[in-house]
Amino acid sequence: MFSIGELSKRAKVKIPTIRYYEEVGLLAAPERTEGNQRRYDASGLERLSFIKHARDLGFSIEAISQLIELQGHPDRSCQVAKEIVVSQLSNVRAKIKRLRALEKELVRISKGCDGEGVSEECYVLASLADHLLCRYEH
Repeated sequence: MFSIGELSKRAKVKIPTIRYYEEVGLLAAPERTEGNQRRYDASGLERLSFIKHARDLGFSIEAISQLIELQGHPDRSCQVAKEIVVSQLSNVRAKIKRLRALEKELVRISKGCDGEGVSEECYVLASLADHLLCRYEH
């Protein structure tokens, strides 16, 4: 059995985050000692590690909840899990596309300033002040 502090260290998840996961139902409420301290077993650590890994991959709380639900029914089709991961992959690709456009615009803006003038004539400041000076959508 683990205290919440030990669980936090083992899973590398902050204590308030563990409490939040309990509150939203991702992590089952643990047993309590007579002194009302939380005590987690190995399955709690496994579940928390699953949640952390999914969060590290950018999955939403809702998606993780659906994955946990599916995990609790080993006889069900994994089609839902596939759909969830494909949706997350699509979201990541869209973010990458936006970040690449942002990168292009920042490169362009940075090249417009040699850093030797005065701020009144600074191309970076002018570009930030007037969106019409942007060449790329971001």
